[in-house]
This record gives sequence, C-alpha cells and structure tokens, in this order.
Amino acid sequence: MELKTFKDLIDWTRTLHHHMATCLAHCASEHQEERARILLDYLATHEGELEKLVTAFERESDARALQTWIYDFLSHKPIETHRTCDLPYTRMGFDDICREIFDFHDQIIDLYQNLEDRAEIPEAREMV
Repeated sequence: MELKTFKDLIDWTRTLHHHMATCLAHCASEHQEERARILLDYLATHEGELEKLVTAFERESDARALQTWIYDFLSHKPIETHRTCDLPYTRMGFDDICREIFDFHDQIIDLYQNLEDRAEIPEAREMV
C-alpha cells in the first residue's frame, strides 16, 4: 500500500491490526502449548479491538487533517511483521510471542511519534 496521506496511514494501520487479529487467531487454534494458545487468543481479540478503535478514530477525525500529505513517510524504516500468516506464532513460545508483538507495536508507535513531530498543521498533529 502506498501511503500518501494521513487517511492512507490510518487505513494501513487498520489493515495491519486486522491482519494481526486474523493471524493470531489462526495460530491460536494450531498452537500445541496451552499458555501460548491463551495468549494468542487474547492478543487476537485485542488486535480486533484496536482495528475497531482505528475505524472509529477515522470517522471522528478532521477531514482536512486526513487529507494532509505525509511527505517523509518513505524515510521511516518499514514496519516488520509476518506479512503472510504461515503460522509463525505456532512455532514460538510464550515469551517469543510477547517480544514479537511488543516489537510490532513499538514500531507503529515510533512511526506515529515520528510523524507527529513532523506534522505541519495543528489538526494533523492532534490527529497523530
């Protein structure tokens, strides 16, 4: 997905959370370790809730701010996650799953903080 505006960024973020929710739920049903299965179920539910929050946030956002261009997005390093769900979490233990999910969210937070620092209009800064 090419990100040109804050609306694109929000759509992309919603898609990432949807992908993670689907992947984590799928992996939960396949994992052999009960503790990891419970964690994956919880995380899948949480990612689904984040997807809903992002959707609601976009509906309530300032239309002008949504159309603000993101000029320096490409200078930010890409967010790394499992782009296809080939059951990577079924091969991880509880602690590895936690580290992976925290790292994924830290990358998203870092991206938004970086964009907030560079936002040119107050509406965009408030939105980020």
